[in-house]
Amino acid sequence: MANLKLRWARTSPQRYIKYLRRKGVKIGDNIFITPDVKSLSIDITRPSLIEIGNNVRLNKNLTLVTHDGAFYVLKNLYNEFISQSGRIKIGNNVYFGRNCTVLKNVTIGDNCIIGFGSVVTKSIPENSVAVGIPAKVISSIDDYYKIRKENSIIQALDYARSIQERFDRRPRIEEFWEEFPLFLNGDDECPQLPVKRQMGNAYEYYKQNNRAVFNGFDDFLKNAGI
Repeated sequence: MANLKLRWARTSPQRYIKYLRRKGVKIGDNIFITPDVKSLSIDITRPSLIEIGNNVRLNKNLTLVTHDGAFYVLKNLYNEFISQSGRIKIGNNVYFGRNCTVLKNVTIGDNCIIGFGSVVTKSIPENSVAVGIPAKVISSIDDYYKIRKENSIIQALDYARSIQERFDRRPRIEEFWEEFPLFLNGDDECPQLPVKRQMGNAYEYYKQNNRAVFNGFDDFLKNAGI
């Protein structure tokens, strides 16, 4: 019966979150879980050891492990059963890339990015970007923010050029559903783009404060050489 309940819970992200809460995992609000729920492996053998904050993105193939099975070797060698377990605490506003693993006795602070394929074996301080096996801090979130803002312009222009090169046509505005802040001011209307949905709870701030890098979409394409 327990297995059937888990299989049913994994048919949607919302059901899985409710299932984990019922089991005793502490989970905050506004949690994004990959649509591929079955790829997640969250250890509920000791649900009281897992805490997940608000605004956390749990991506494909994420694994959270609060214990291990190494007792098996020790039991066979020493004829003793020696347990081992530890807490996992994930703060607020944390993003996991795909294929990440978090082991026991780890705290990940607020405002952290954990890069693709990372294995987190030690705690990560707040406001950090960490990546690797084992995961190590490679940047502060502030430095990452500055670098990403600079790179976003270069990457968006190259994306525009790639459309022209691949399809032999002028890029269309609706193809830039993530790049729109570069050519739209916050108070500009653009029904072709899902601006409000993309911005979410930052929409009002965006409306009042975003000042485009380029003077509209045509100017953006002009700077791309199109």
